Amino acid sequence: MHESYDEYGAASRLKVTVAAWRWAVASHLVPAADAGPGRWSRAVVLAVDAEAVRAALRGPAAAFWAAERLNEALGEPLPFGRPRVTAAAVGHLVRVGYLTHLGGDADSPDVHPDQVEALARRRDLPALLDRHVPLGPDQSAVRLGVRRVDFDRVVDLGWIAPTGSVEIDYKRQGGVTRVPLYSAEDVALLPVIRPEVDWRELRTVAPGRRSPLSGLTPAPEGRDLVLMTGIGRIAGVGRAAVANWRRRHPDFPAPAGGTDTHPQFDRSAVVAWLLAHDKVTVPSGVPSATLVLRADGAGKELRCRLDDPWLELATDAAADDRLSGWMSDQEAEVLAALATEGEGAAVRRLAAPGTLPLTVLGGARVTDRSRRGGGGLRVTVSWPGALRGHLAPGRAGGQVRHGVPCNAPSPECQCAHQTCGGIVPTPYCPEHGSVAEPVMEWHPGGGIRCAALRGH
Repeated sequence: MHESYDEYGAASRLKVTVAAWRWAVASHLVPAADAGPGRWSRAVVLAVDAEAVRAALRGPAAAFWAAERLNEALGEPLPFGRPRVTAAAVGHLVRVGYLTHLGGDADSPDVHPDQVEALARRRDLPALLDRHVPLGPDQSAVRLGVRRVDFDRVVDLGWIAPTGSVEIDYKRQGGVTRVPLYSAEDVALLPVIRPEVDWRELRTVAPGRRSPLSGLTPAPEGRDLVLMTGIGRIAGVGRAAVANWRRRHPDFPAPAGGTDTHPQFDRSAVVAWLLAHDKVTVPSGVPSATLVLRADGAGKELRCRLDDPWLELATDAAADDRLSGWMSDQEAEVLAALATEGEGAAVRRLAAPGTLPLTVLGGARVTDRSRRGGGGLRVTVSWPGALRGHLAPGRAGGQVRHGVPCNAPSPECQCAHQTCGGIVPTPYCPEHGSVAEPVMEWHPGGGIRCAALRGH
């Protein structure tokens, strides 16, 4: 009978730790098991270089350290709608093969720090976590960006169902409690597959207020149906495109109700088809804006991130633009301090989804700062719409709608100038209309001039 070893026997035979042997196996430093599942023949074990096995192991690192490293990789502070990675999440990543269990409890295992670092560098880390790490109710509410009461209402409506559960021993609260677990992908998909819900309102409802979902009625079990127009709203296309998919793809879900003219389809079947055919994607996070402000006359500057930004641009020069988003407490404090100095802060640069980079000459102030439904800090910054301009790439002065004569004329400044406004951009000029947008830049002689006149 040939002698063989399991991982404990092999580690003992080589006088290395079990963690070192496990890592050697995972990193292919030793051959695959040749004497059955998890067993190695004596010849294979004796041929292994024990010193190389010892040298390959670094750590191992505890699950809580791995979790914090992944949190750091997601962003500091964590983006709005992204729950913290926990030691239990590290256990899930081990079970699906992204990390190697080197020791400790299987639910929060010890892992190799180099493997954690490689995982932290992956650009698809948020999507990977959504795909493989289930969430409890509180984490699901954070991922969705709503209050826990609103997520509980989502469950009551039958929009999402648990995929498993875990028992947690709350020693100070009556012992063991079974907590449902939900697919993070299913949670992230909810705003996509329920476009009829005003998710912005849901995420910004004030604490203590009645849930906006409370007036909705749960669909009968197995009868969550959607019309072709509704499918189009989910996919962001028109009804004609859905009709085309139905005609061209034999695997498109069959109607589950309705009429020949207005067929209805099972929502879950439709969503599965849309995902399989890349018609919709799972959102891995909320968009963000970069805001750079400078205090008037103080020389202080702040570069900050606003998650889930909402920019409302005034159409009247006498009205205010408003920018709101989720911020960390620390950056909100610095922002408030900058905006209260002098006549308000100047926006050096605002890069937000859906608009060209903006600049504001001054007057930016914090007009609202409060805890909202998602549990985060929602901040609103306002400034006079007449002070807004558009930055042009590579030009220090940026792009504004109208320029003015140099405010510090000098002999070397001989260029012609716009004469229809001040140093501020305006949304409409009676002389030039709202489409004239000359590119303006700072001139060494003082003031601003049109870039088209460079060389004069």
